[in-house]
Amino acid sequence: MDDTLGTAAADTGHTLRRLIGEEIWAALLADAVVRPHRPGDILLRQGAPGTHVLAVLEGTTKVVRLERDGELKLLAFRGPGELLGEVAVLDEEVRLATVEALSHCRVAVVSKDRFMAFTDRHDLYPVLLRHSLNRFRESERARVGGDPLGRLADTLARLAVFAGTGHCSGDRIELALSRNELAQHLGISRNTVSTLLTVLGPHGVRAGRMRIVVDDLATLRRVAGGAS
Repeated sequence: MDDTLGTAAADTGHTLRRLIGEEIWAALLADAVVRPHRPGDILLRQGAPGTHVLAVLEGTTKVVRLERDGELKLLAFRGPGELLGEVAVLDEEVRLATVEALSHCRVAVVSKDRFMAFTDRHDLYPVLLRHSLNRFRESERARVGGDPLGRLADTLARLAVFAGTGHCSGDRIELALSRNELAQHLGISRNTVSTLLTVLGPHGVRAGRMRIVVDDLATLRRVAGGAS
């Protein structure tokens, strides 16, 4: 079903879609129910049972966890070609984190029973393990090494590309993202993020209290490439 496949052009990096290939990805999403979401919508909630898996078709999401001390910690970003919530389904435990839409997005809902049967039939457990390791490495790379300005510009450009597959007004792409979350993702202070966002202002980036707006993605990508 073509409508459930999403946009391959936005499927960058080591996504699960790329690892398993188009044929298996399409088979996984066959007959799946597609849901649209707006920025700020909760897609999966921490503590809820793992009753289903979501496949991201368009847009971008953030994965956050509420710690015991009450701090909300950003764990990762997920875009097209990725699965959400598969860990709780595979280990039959409650969800360890909340997933929130960063932009307008579409996801396909795959039931627990169907996902488990599909994983067994196609022997996907080794691929899912490899994919988890790739995710960990990508998160670590975002936090260490390289110029902070380049890492911030690269992160915002990547998220804007994902978000642009779902909904945007002209060249304007809005992300429901805070300075604190960017600081956690990059492993730098909130004040440093604020300073760097000011530097990026003339290059098509505007920052509000709980949102980042990218007005000129092409310019931002040039900054990311030049600073890295």
